[in-house]
Amino acid sequence: MRPVVLTPGEREQPAWIPADTLREVRERAAEGATVLVRLPAPLDAALAAAAVYRRAGAGVFVTEHADQVRLALEMTDCLSGTRPPALTRRGLA
Repeated sequence: MRPVVLTPGEREQPAWIPADTLREVRERAAEGATVLVRLPAPLDAALAAAAVYRRAGAGVFVTEHADQVRLALEMTDCLSGTRPPALTRRGLA
């Protein structure tokens, strides 16, 4: 499942289950639920939290930094092997 990134004013689906801790995210994701996480306001904290929560199984993120978080989630998925990279280059020296 591709991650969904929302800004604080956007509408959430009733089927999404909110989680506040990493343990809750893992448990709910293991049950097969779509887990919603609200990220902290500072950009660096939001990016770090998004990567960790995505790795734990969260699928929906609410943040003020939607574009930056979306890129961080795509990178996390690429590094996890669940999404192919958008662009690959072979460096020749």
